[in-house]
Amino acid sequence: MLSTLEILLPVFALILAGFVCRRRGVLGPNAASELNRFVVWLALPALLFDTMAHATWLQLDQPAFIAVFSIACAGAFAFILAVRLARGLHLADASIDAIAAAYPNTGYIGFPLCLILFGASSLTPTTIATIIVACVLFAIAIVLIEIGLQTERAPHRLGLKVLRSLSRNPLIVSPIAGVALAAAHVAVPASAETFLKLLSGAASPCALVSLGLFLAERRPAGDAVPRSALLLTGTKLVVQPALAWWLAARVFVLPATLVDMTVVLAALPTGTGPFMLAEFYRREGQVASRTILFSTLGSLVSLSALLLYLHLHA
Repeated sequence: MLSTLEILLPVFALILAGFVCRRRGVLGPNAASELNRFVVWLALPALLFDTMAHATWLQLDQPAFIAVFSIACAGAFAFILAVRLARGLHLADASIDAIAAAYPNTGYIGFPLCLILFGASSLTPTTIATIIVACVLFAIAIVLIEIGLQTERAPHRLGLKVLRSLSRNPLIVSPIAGVALAAAHVAVPASAETFLKLLSGAASPCALVSLGLFLAERRPAGDAVPRSALLLTGTKLVVQPALAWWLAARVFVLPATLVDMTVVLAALPTGTGPFMLAEFYRREGQVASRTILFSTLGSLVSLSALLLYLHLHA
């Protein structure tokens, strides 16, 4: 419990900093959106580009783990997407809710937690999980949002509009550019690497402060918002890790240590990505923001229980 709290405490502190700054008027009503634009257009693309530019095929050559983690994320995503669409939600909003239920915070919480639990052997699986979440899952959600926002009905014209929008989206272009650089075996110059590290280091803190700013805004919230957020939180903290365990232990029969890593990574609370998408596309972000908050709070209990179970069965 103490190790989990120690890792999650900076997350709460950054959210609280944004919340207090907004409530005390230190930052204005547009601060959340403007800070989020910085993250989406500069900091996060730098992080995605840097991650993919340094990924190697040897590092990524774990097909069984990739399959398990990808299916677990896709399962949670598809479940919530279907539920939200069945309730009449717009495809763009349903896609944001779906990624909120399937987007583990591997970058900010996963790396330090897994290093404490499993040591250096956890770096490769956590890196793979981060790429799956931040690049693949993010891209799928963006494609669905773009499709939902287009009004063109002719399939070929719809496809062209979506492709045109995606080609201008920094969250899609940056990891593709990173992959191209890695495939060409081109080393990033030292000065450019410093630039990328400085920018990418700001992604998580700024996103969390922006979340706190958003939560501080006083707005009427119907009963459906907390109920929906609880559904997404339950899917994230219970359904996704349970599915990951079943796939890892029963279907793909991974080594015991890798099973434990997979479950811990799947059990992480929701990262800030869904909220950033909601802000970027000017969609209502209350459900996504509350899911991030509820899942982070809930993970204090769920992750502590999981770590205790792993310790007893070590």
